[in-house]
Amino acid sequence: MYDLLFSPIKIRGLELKNRVVMAAMGTHESAASEDGRSVTDKLIAYHVARAKGGCGLNTVEVTAIDKASSPHGFLSIAEDKYIPGLKKLNDAIHEAGGKTCVQLWQGGLAVASDKTAEILLPDPMPLSPQYTVPAISNERLLQVIEEFGQAARRAVEAGFDSVEFHCAHNYLPHSMLSGGLNHRTDEWGGTQENRKKFPLACIKAIRENIPEDMPLFMRIDCQDDMLPGGLTIEDVIDFCKDAKKLGVDVLNVSRGNIMTAATIYEVAPLDIPHCFNVENAARIRSETGMITMPCGRINTPELAQQILEEDKADLVVMARAQLADPEFCNKAKAGNINSIKYCLGCDQGCYDYFTAALYNPNVEHISCMRNPAVLEEETMKLIPSDHPKKVLILGGGIAGLEAANDLKQCGHTPIILEKSDHLGGQFELAGKAPRKEDFKLASDMAVQNILDQNIEVYLNCEATTQKIDEIKPDAVIISIGSSSIIPNIPGAQLDCVINSHDLLAGKEVSGQKAVVIGGGLVGIECAEYLAQKGMEVNVVEMMDKVLTQLGQLRQIGTQMSLAQEKVTILTETTCQSIEEGKVVVQTKEGTKELACDVVIMAIGSKSNDSTVLQNHCKENNIPYYVVGDAAKPALALNAIHDAYNAVLEINK
Repeated sequence: MYDLLFSPIKIRGLELKNRVVMAAMGTHESAASEDGRSVTDKLIAYHVARAKGGCGLNTVEVTAIDKASSPHGFLSIAEDKYIPGLKKLNDAIHEAGGKTCVQLWQGGLAVASDKTAEILLPDPMPLSPQYTVPAISNERLLQVIEEFGQAARRAVEAGFDSVEFHCAHNYLPHSMLSGGLNHRTDEWGGTQENRKKFPLACIKAIRENIPEDMPLFMRIDCQDDMLPGGLTIEDVIDFCKDAKKLGVDVLNVSRGNIMTAATIYEVAPLDIPHCFNVENAARIRSETGMITMPCGRINTPELAQQILEEDKADLVVMARAQLADPEFCNKAKAGNINSIKYCLGCDQGCYDYFTAALYNPNVEHISCMRNPAVLEEETMKLIPSDHPKKVLILGGGIAGLEAANDLKQCGHTPIILEKSDHLGGQFELAGKAPRKEDFKLASDMAVQNILDQNIEVYLNCEATTQKIDEIKPDAVIISIGSSSIIPNIPGAQLDCVINSHDLLAGKEVSGQKAVVIGGGLVGIECAEYLAQKGMEVNVVEMMDKVLTQLGQLRQIGTQMSLAQEKVTILTETTCQSIEEGKVVVQTKEGTKELACDVVIMAIGSKSNDSTVLQNHCKENNIPYYVVGDAAKPALALNAIHDAYNAVLEINK
């Protein structure tokens, strides 16, 4: 299937077996190495898994080229001492049938996570009242150019098949190129011609230090968003034409900068449309005549194939798609579509874990909602069991479905009991919220995958001790979920009051005005859902901010969407009572009445009580595991990871 996607392509002397590229993604795994900047065995296993999974090209994450500005937790190629580790990585990927690329990087402002790393910027920047980062000197610029060349030399010695020059995302080359970031008045600033000098000199230095038949990739921003005076797509095309003359072969078209809310485009969450870079990449490709690959929420083989069929690109970046499922390429090529675990753009395990890892020693490296074994490919590997077991799964939400699939892969016999008339649970419900259609798709695929494997499922079947006795399992997974909290507020039982789950499940509402009690993720999703039906919505939240469960990028995306709707957020506000046609709230200014036709309760969930089930398992010496919301209401990532860990325990 997907013949174009899985057709070969030759770039200079490098032949790739397909058009799928795993772009560079920061992992923070190198923090576990002796000096905090080296290749680890876990990083090797992570890349090997994707190479074995059929990826056309593995790009190693941002790799620092300059010793003084090389931050802890990021790979480095700034000294010869890193060559052996990088060679070990290359040898392992090659042995697994893959091809490799290293992304050469000078991080500019982004190295500030490490207080010992030198920040290199085009212009002076005050970081505090006491300290201003000085502008990079002419001498230092020339040194960095030389360092790019030396890093390229080391990449060749380490055995990489190609190199990529990072000229995007606010890092030094992009900052020097962009008029929105570079306000210098010397030979490196001012005009477009002057601003091009530094990145073009870096390209020249790289090309001079790699063989003629080695491809040179370049990551670029197709334009500068939310950055006055920044690059237009015309500026980028002009620059790329010059880069082509100096030996750049492939353009990796991205978008975003860390100075503004446009950072949302770098690791785009589900709030940003699929394939949002494709049209810009297609224009750049057309006007430069260069091999081009767009990135940005391309998460299914259908989307990738369509891009190629429409002749808008030559290669397709599918990076997070392969975090979610390292076997993505093999499964897609073989047509095993329902078994693919698609990236949903939640950003919970990739971007959010990465940023947390920079400051929280308890977070080691990135992860993924769909794949708990990211960077734990060996330590958390699912292997066939020598002692197959019958495992009863109580609850057919996403935790139960994932547990059943993983158990089946290990050779066990899972049996699912679900009290409702369908599988999917709250994961499917989440797919009803605005911009979360991928959740519904993932839920549907997970359900179909269970059916494809002939896993035993009983619907409209309550989880009871009698069922446990009847089935006689060797182990039990309790994943019976949670229920909406209905607070003890006067009027909470009125007919106009609906809980959030019922609303998203499709319960009919009417009227012009609504009040949502609760400003968490579900509350805001309900507010957007109602606003898109034409209602005016007030959200009442007792805390001083909303969306506290969401990471930075999802917060930006949701706030951007809210700004387009008739939604008013009232923070530090509590609901006093609900009456016909109004909600009485207490604000900092005093009591206020909010007119409404419907009230949505979205103040949270509580675990469904499984005490009786747990006690019965204890009394009968049946190992049991409480997972997901049944253990503690949290994010879907937590539920899926709970289920995976339960399977690992059962599989011992």
